[in-house]
Formats: sequence, C-alpha cells, structure tokens
Amino acid sequence: MRGDEGQGGRYRDSYGDDIARDRHGRPILDRYGRPVRRRPSTARPGTRRPRTADPDGNPLPPISKSARPRAEERPRVQPPRERPRQVFPEQPAAAAPPLYTQQYPAAPAQGYQPRYQAPAAPPPQAAPPVSPQVAPPPPPAPRRRRRARRGGCFRPVRNVLILLLVVVLGTGIWADSKLTRVDAFPDTPIASTSGSNWLLVGSDSRQGLTEEDIARLGTGGDIGTGRTDTIMLLHIPTVGKAKLVSIPRDSYVAIPGYGMDKINASFAYGGPKLLAATVEQATGIHIDHYAEIGMGGLAHVVDAVGGVELCPDQPIDDPLANLNVQAGCQKMDGPTALGYVRTRATAQGDLDRVQRQREFFSAIVATATQPSTLLNPFRFFPLINGAVGSFTVGEGDHVWHLARLALAMKSGVETETVPVGGFANYDVGSVVLWDEVQAPALWDSMR
Repeated sequence: MRGDEGQGGRYRDSYGDDIARDRHGRPILDRYGRPVRRRPSTARPGTRRPRTADPDGNPLPPISKSARPRAEERPRVQPPRERPRQVFPEQPAAAAPPLYTQQYPAAPAQGYQPRYQAPAAPPPQAAPPVSPQVAPPPPPAPRRRRRARRGGCFRPVRNVLILLLVVVLGTGIWADSKLTRVDAFPDTPIASTSGSNWLLVGSDSRQGLTEEDIARLGTGGDIGTGRTDTIMLLHIPTVGKAKLVSIPRDSYVAIPGYGMDKINASFAYGGPKLLAATVEQATGIHIDHYAEIGMGGLAHVVDAVGGVELCPDQPIDDPLANLNVQAGCQKMDGPTALGYVRTRATAQGDLDRVQRQREFFSAIVATATQPSTLLNPFRFFPLINGAVGSFTVGEGDHVWHLARLALAMKSGVETETVPVGGFANYDVGSVVLWDEVQAPALWDSMR
C-alpha cells in the first residue's frame, strides 16, 4: 500500500524494511501487485553493510576511509523504531475448492443420445489381505555336478574298435615278419603292364616235413626244391574281375639261357628268378608279385580252416597220391585235398590236374575269408600261423599284398587254362604245346 510522500520526496508506507524499493523509495511490485522482498544479504555473519541512505531514504554522502571515525568514536546507532502495522480483521476461511470437479449435464430429453458418456467408475475393491512376511528358507547348498564322461554310451564301442584295430595291426606286423622272402624277379624285367599280376607257384618240396607228415600226406621222400607242381598267373585289373590262368608245368617254352624246355625246368635251373623271367618272356606280362607254397604248408592251411569243400566230377583212386574219393561235393581235410590237387589219375592227366588246382585255390580263399574263420580265434590264428610259415614271397611283398589277393579272389574270379594246341615228344620228354592263335590272344587281353 502506498503512503504519502514524506520529507525529501520519499514515500511512506506500511511495508517493512525487507521490501525491495526503487531509487525514489517506492516499493517494487511484481506483476500481481505484490511487493517484492529483498534478497538476503550475502555478507558474512557479524558484519554490517554501510548505510547509503538515512532512515527517510535520503542518500548519504560517501565517507572516505580517512574520515571514518574509529569504532570507539562512532556514535551508537539507535535501533529503528517500530512502525505500527495495519491490522486487518480476520475473515472466515473459505472451503478450498476440489482439485477436480466433474459436472454432469442435466437429464437429456427423451430420444437424445449424448455423444460421449463418461465410463462408470469401477466399484472399490477390497485390498488383498496382507499375509505376515515369513523369512524365506535358506537356499540349498549347491550340488556338485558330476563331470560328464566323455564319449557317453559310445565309449564302449570306441574302446572295442580301438582294441580290434590294435589286434589287427599287431597281428599284421607279426605275420609280416614271419614271411620268407626270396629274390623272385628278373634282373631285366619287361615293361610294366596293366593291373597287378601275381605268379603263384606250388612246389614239390618236402623240406620241413617229418616222417609222420610224409606218411600221412603220401608225398614220398625229400626231393629238394627242384620242381613245381603248380604254376598259375593271377591278373587283377584296375576295374573288373580278376583272371586266374593255369600254366601246365610241361608247357614247351623258351627258357632264357637254356633254350626250349618244359616251363617247370626253369625253376630247377634258376629258382623263382628264372621262372619269373621265363613266364614274362613267354606271355609278355610283367610280374609284380610272387607267392610260393609247399606241400606241407598247403595241408596245414586246409586243416587250419577246418577243411575245404571240393566237388570231383568222377571217382578218383590214386595210391601214389594217397587219394580215394567218390564223385560229388564233399569236405576234404589237408591230406585228402593235397592228394586231390596232385593226382594225375584221370583221363587228361596234367590238364585235369590244373583245373582241380584252380578249384582248390578258389575254395581255400573263400573258406579262409569267411566270417566264421576270421572271427573265430581258434581258426584265425592257426590259419595265420600256418600260412605265413608256409608262404614264400618275393622281396617287397607283404601281408597286405596277400590280403588284397585274397579279397580279389573272394569278389569273383574267372579261371581258365592256357589254350592247348597239342602234345609232342621231344628230347626233354612229353610236352604241351600252346595254341598259336588263342594263347597270344589270351595274353593280349591281360596286358
């Protein structure tokens, strides 16, 4: 509230000293007409700001530092007199209006549909009962997880496979060390031909046989290693069936350094090396592998597999071969099978014998590779022991080469004899002559 101007042109009013004023002493009002209070002093406690105006609002002249009296000389300032304050009668306090008011329109006329109707307030729901808080149970101690076993249910199978692999590798290494090796390849071999070619030889040797074995097998006395009963050439092509060709031991061929003679004479003159050179020169087929087995080894292999089934087409009785069998398929043991492949007591003599030798060779390979033999340790290990102790192979040949030979025979093989053109008697005895047309064609098909 503004008062009258007093002395010095200043305004007098009922506001206190805490109201902000302009330079004329009039209170400063805000936009609502209320006086603005002065900001509190920022001076430190216990200090007083110098006055720049008297109580009536008149400005005071500045006082220099030198003219200021000392504290004890300064006049004591009288406290400002209290100004009477205007007292207003108390008014009854009005009820405060609600923050939010909702006015509903009057009842609409009949047929009137309001554009908007306020949704009805949902009925108050009772607060759910508060159950007394119960301290949660302590967490269970962490269980120690069992470490999963590596491999799971496949671990036993893996262990069996590893054990089987170790047994196979160990047996293979042991068997390979038991093989007898000889120099069985020509010093000047012919050029290589297609596929893989084996020279298979059955020797008449009785070396290593005891008197009981000689009597049981009916082989007669020891005649050394000078003859071969069986000569076969096995051709294993890269693709297709293998072919097993029997070469009659009386075949009349040229022997390098010895002229024309029976082919088995080359074995007597120079052993496996000269025999391989003679076969290469007569057939034009390069020899890659060599395998030889004697009479005793042949019988031991048959007994190791439990015998082989052979099918003679006629009864054979040969006391020299210790053989007496009837026609038809039958299971033969070692001595009987040996006599079956050695006898000549049939109509065509040596030609019938080479046919029986091929039959026997196929039967022994099929029996030795049967699961009943390979999975039976009482047959498998005697077979390996008897076979590797009886086989003689060329230098560079190993057990895995013999295994490939057996697999090739098991998968199917074509068998035949060198086409024969006739017989003749020369100074070396009765010989077998090859057909001059069909024999070269057979060798050409194997190159």
